[in-house]
Amino acid sequence: MNFKSFLIKYAEIGVKGKNRFLFEDALVKQINHALKPLDGEFKVYKEVGRIYVDASDYEYEEVIDALQHVFGIVGICPVVQVEDLGVEELKKQLVSYMDEMYPDKNFTFKVNARRARKNYPLNSMEINAAMGEAILDAFPECHVDVHTPQILLNIEIRTIINIYSETITGPGGMPIGTAGKGMLLLSGGIDSPVAGYMTAKRGVNLEAVYFHTPPYTSERAKQKVMDLAKKVAAYTGPIKLHVVNFTDIQMEIFEHCPHEELTIIMKRYFYRMAEELAERNGCLALITGESIGQVSSQTMQSLGVINEVCKKIPVFRPLIAFDKQDIVDISEKIGTYEISIEPYEDCCTTFVAKHPVTKPNLNKIKSSEEKIGDQIQEMVKKAIENVEEIIISNKSVC
Repeated sequence: MNFKSFLIKYAEIGVKGKNRFLFEDALVKQINHALKPLDGEFKVYKEVGRIYVDASDYEYEEVIDALQHVFGIVGICPVVQVEDLGVEELKKQLVSYMDEMYPDKNFTFKVNARRARKNYPLNSMEINAAMGEAILDAFPECHVDVHTPQILLNIEIRTIINIYSETITGPGGMPIGTAGKGMLLLSGGIDSPVAGYMTAKRGVNLEAVYFHTPPYTSERAKQKVMDLAKKVAAYTGPIKLHVVNFTDIQMEIFEHCPHEELTIIMKRYFYRMAEELAERNGCLALITGESIGQVSSQTMQSLGVINEVCKKIPVFRPLIAFDKQDIVDISEKIGTYEISIEPYEDCCTTFVAKHPVTKPNLNKIKSSEEKIGDQIQEMVKKAIENVEEIIISNKSVC
């Protein structure tokens, strides 16, 4: 069936009170952004409690895929819109719709009418009865099932009349940009891309920082991170990726600090530098993929010691209570899993200690850092000043 319109359903936006229009406008903007690269002509507009996409000369599957990557959408309904019709004309339109949509007429159905326009001659219950009767007369092999119907036929009596029976699931969440901007610490692993996705789903715009240690990590490891960012950007829009050369800092830590403390101290410098980049770029929080107890640096004690260096902005850990399989499931859904398991190591795994501390003492960690404090500050400043910035979208890298 050639649909000319889609009804876009949202959830949480509907309870935003007087600010609701701001979230609706943000969603309209994101839908327009998602559809812009596609072939076809599109018009996105809103009415009271509804957002519509009118489309022509388009590829159906491409449009559905684009809309399924827009946070804030919970349902995509291919809809037939008709002008104000009398009861008998509406019956004919409905029978024609069912005939074209469902060639096999052996199904159960239920009519679900909503009469937003109260001057229509029938109320909702009367519309249900009249339209159900018309369908049964036209297709005697059909049956009504009000509890578990195979087809739920929706009729909305508004300024125009909407007819639809299919709701395609959207990603949910809130429109990108309605909750500020965060800096994602992005590695080549499974967790951090999922953390970025989960935070963006709540309306947070993303930038990302990756700590690169050539020659100990290859250019392919960097490309892997860029590929992961591209997958996340399919949902968030373009992401600015900050690539920090961490080699000199890493070697200074490796040569002068106790090896069991390497990961903790390294991550403390990650956080210090990420916080500096976040402030420079207007980000309101750091975002990481840490989960309690997953590795030695993610025990409660380790997270507390690492977190201590962040003095200006909070650290968000959306995966903190997730099991590993929960994280893997989401990574598979968003298309990052196969990239994450590619065998290209990042600096975390390259310099990991054989017996890392799991319950670090903050005073001891600070004492170890004091041994390298003077030498490393200039390295940190140089690394931040020479950061490489790459704009990554789901279509291109520049």
